[in-house]
Amino acid sequence: MDKQIAGLIEDLVLYARKNLDLCTEDAVVARNQLLELYSITNPSERQGIDKNFQTEILDKLVNFGLEMGLGDSASPVLLETKIMGLVCPSAGLVVNIFNQIKEKNGLDKALEYFYKISVNSNYIRMCDVNKNICWYSEGVNGQVGITINLSKPEKDPKQVLAEKNFKGNKYPKCMLCLENIGFQGNLRHPARQTLRIIPIKLNNENWHLQYSPYVYYDQHCIAFCDEHRPMKITPLTFVRLCDFVDIIPQYFMGSNADLPIVGGSILAHDHYQGGKKVLPMLSRPIRKSYLESKEVSVDIKDWYNSVVSVHGIDKNKVIAVATEFLNTWREYTDESVGILATSNGECHNTITPISHKEGKEYVLDLILRNNRTDENHPFGIFHPTVDMHNIKKEGIGLIEAMGLFILPGRLKKETATLIELLQKGNIDFDKLANDESINKHIDMLKSIYETLNKNGVDEETAKKAVSSRIEKTCFAILECTAVFKNTTTGQNAFDKYVNLVLSKINN
Repeated sequence: MDKQIAGLIEDLVLYARKNLDLCTEDAVVARNQLLELYSITNPSERQGIDKNFQTEILDKLVNFGLEMGLGDSASPVLLETKIMGLVCPSAGLVVNIFNQIKEKNGLDKALEYFYKISVNSNYIRMCDVNKNICWYSEGVNGQVGITINLSKPEKDPKQVLAEKNFKGNKYPKCMLCLENIGFQGNLRHPARQTLRIIPIKLNNENWHLQYSPYVYYDQHCIAFCDEHRPMKITPLTFVRLCDFVDIIPQYFMGSNADLPIVGGSILAHDHYQGGKKVLPMLSRPIRKSYLESKEVSVDIKDWYNSVVSVHGIDKNKVIAVATEFLNTWREYTDESVGILATSNGECHNTITPISHKEGKEYVLDLILRNNRTDENHPFGIFHPTVDMHNIKKEGIGLIEAMGLFILPGRLKKETATLIELLQKGNIDFDKLANDESINKHIDMLKSIYETLNKNGVDEETAKKAVSSRIEKTCFAILECTAVFKNTTTGQNAFDKYVNLVLSKINN
């Protein structure tokens, strides 16, 4: 077995030389550290061989390691990341190379290098990302993207039990802290030996750029603050977002809202998400223009939820106008459309802001959000209703609000069952009511069933019917998040709010 492992180590070192820019000296160090990890005294006499990196090298090294007790079978990715961490260029070296490439060949090439390192180190596990089921659908107010997320699989009972029994400390404080770089991971916190970051300055503060390990769209990146502090949408948010697109004008950058229900999954650490300008909302046309000048303009976008677009060549004026929209919205109430700024001492209004550049113009798209609940809407008045929770129950954050839905991986298996039932026909709904894996979809299945041949249909017809219902639900979810609905009443109320802000600006 030692000879097999030693040979695989040579294969991995060769891979790192070719794909991670590992220099001769660092390759020697990596080889020795891998030999130490596997308690092997002599390296292989043969040269490394080009093989399939994941299946023929890394997976085999992980399996040997688990057999030797080097890792926990409940989470083999911890061992995999440890192995890859030994052949990755150091965090400091990546920063230096990034800056050298940027100076010599330009920002695009530097970003290309940084992304390549993130993929080739398996920090972005493309073997999992490529399993995602993705498609687009065209709707009344534009296209939306839909992804059934299989790159972040749901935990099996064995892993859940291991996490429950884990007694480790809370370090790092969260998934976004700088201390994640090189962290060994545990059963509750992913390993990050392969994480690499680029330091940046936003509003003269220390921030860092990394790529998301789950890559929901092209070059999906995260900017996170050096300080572990809660997310908060303030005028300084707009400053930082505009600073970011000054640094990387190829990308958009946005912030999740800072309140539960309408915010992201991590509210404890100030951070933003961005990447290539590929999300559907960014390309939507203007529905109505209010203020037009070379310095700053204000429009409403033709989109499913309520988006004010502030844009112009004068960054400070764009930020000042966006600030007035934010400050007014924080205190804005219009009971005629269900908007209350506060109730029972709790604030409800916030904004999901997104920045990008169009030529010399700065664009701040402000998605208006409200997280109020009531007896009829315990999960949120401007949140997917209960009948949609079989598709998406979680908070609708930045990415979904911009038109890219990240749906739970369970849907792959569940929709396959629905398709099979529709193919067979003559569905016994009373029996299905006791099936925990499918009963959440009963109402949707009944609705589809009524439109098809009850004696059964071919597979393609069944697939199309189920996919179509998922698409309609995604459009409906986006419409739920609109604080001003796309109706005459809703748009009149939207118009009233915008004009109030503009009157304050003009005065």
